[in-house]
Amino acid sequence: MNRIDLEGRTAVITGGARGIGLATAERVIASGGSVVIWDVDGAAIEAAVAELGDRATGRPVELTDAAAVEEAARAAGRIDILVNNAGITGGNGKTWELSPEIWRKTVEVNLVAPFLTSRAVVPLMLANGYGRIVNVASIAGKEGNPNASHYSASKAGLIGLTKSLGKELAGTGILVNCITPAAARTAIFDQMSQEHINYMLSKIPLARFVEPAEVAAMIVWLASEDCSFSTGAVFDISGGRAVY
Repeated sequence: MNRIDLEGRTAVITGGARGIGLATAERVIASGGSVVIWDVDGAAIEAAVAELGDRATGRPVELTDAAAVEEAARAAGRIDILVNNAGITGGNGKTWELSPEIWRKTVEVNLVAPFLTSRAVVPLMLANGYGRIVNVASIAGKEGNPNASHYSASKAGLIGLTKSLGKELAGTGILVNCITPAAARTAIFDQMSQEHINYMLSKIPLARFVEPAEVAAMIVWLASEDCSFSTGAVFDISGGRAVY
């Protein structure tokens, strides 16, 4: 494993108790940094922190609650890196068959929550003159997966948020980028139909799902000082599905 230098940096990782978030936490610590996990699942946070060791802490946070997010940001102290990773699929269904409630919830978790975390953390980064924000979008946000309009729209929105925020913060020392991975075989697959899983795999030229550790490597590079001239950008990690 190549060592990316995050010595002395502190990263807040949403949804960091499992899957891509946990893999990212592991890579941050291997790179010399510390992590603060924000997740709704307190038991999963405890298990993750026990696994990660003494450079990891965690806090249960309802990421769609502005007051809860602001309180967590104040409690975290210095935040050098924010990884907006938490997300849900909202299940599968044709647009006209999805309930308004699940549509709204998916957008709240996948798009409104990253807005709220960025809103709370950016002022802290501005005060320090440094920061890296990495948003975990999806290939679905580029291409629009059938039977997942709520998920696709939320991730397209996250790409748009990344571009706007990156431009607003240009020249401040804070860089904002996002990644668009293909699906990784994590617990989020439990929210999808097998038909949809098969559809996603059929679209990947490399003919496999991405590994969480592969996504984590890209996130951690974007969170480092080595990433110095990219902001508001979209980095593809879709196994050849999208090359733009």
